[in-house]
Amino acid sequence: MSATTCNETRKKNVPYYDRPRERLLREGAGHLSDAELLAILLRTGSEQETSFELAQRLLATFGDLRGLAQASHAELTRLKGIGQVKAIELHAAFELGRRLLGGSGQRRASIRLPRDVAELMLPELGHLTQEHFVCLFLNTKNHVIGKKTIFVGSLDTSIVHPREVFKEAIRCSSASVICLHNHPSGDPTPSREDLAITHTLREAGELLGITLLDHIIIGDARYVSLKEQGYL
Repeated sequence: MSATTCNETRKKNVPYYDRPRERLLREGAGHLSDAELLAILLRTGSEQETSFELAQRLLATFGDLRGLAQASHAELTRLKGIGQVKAIELHAAFELGRRLLGGSGQRRASIRLPRDVAELMLPELGHLTQEHFVCLFLNTKNHVIGKKTIFVGSLDTSIVHPREVFKEAIRCSSASVICLHNHPSGDPTPSREDLAITHTLREAGELLGITLLDHIIIGDARYVSLKEQGYL
């Protein structure tokens, strides 16, 4: 069997999770894992390893996406399957991400009022059909230094755990956190579950010395700030 025929057969037999481009088109980028998004950037693997498998190996080597983003050019190119071009493309992609979130080379978003948060996040969360729980991590000057989607799906205190929120806050060396989630119904009125999650996160933050500044619920071009409502 020729190499071309082998590659074609392999492509037909690639599992669903190994076809991230198709998943992105069907479900949107927000539903893809870190490895799947990386596989799209890497584009191709080898006869022995798909781009998805290469992406998984990269994440395993550097611990996680943050570790990979901080890897040097030499560290990347020492790995089998990562040449000069792929390393450069990864550096460029991570730098764009840092700039989008207010990293080096760009003015960081400054948060003064709940309205600032809503204006920043409404374009991202206002149109989603599933609930997304997102955290913004701020420094002592209330500049956004990081952002992470903690959970996708119906919110529950057993799922949105303080451990996941504050683990990332500690890694970012953030002084405070702002939590947001959307209501796909379009009505941003807080539920009892929303209030319970806020209470739990506030108490956890107090123990760690990281302030929960606000929990903002995004609706259809509207928002509710639990701080403004007196819950924080």
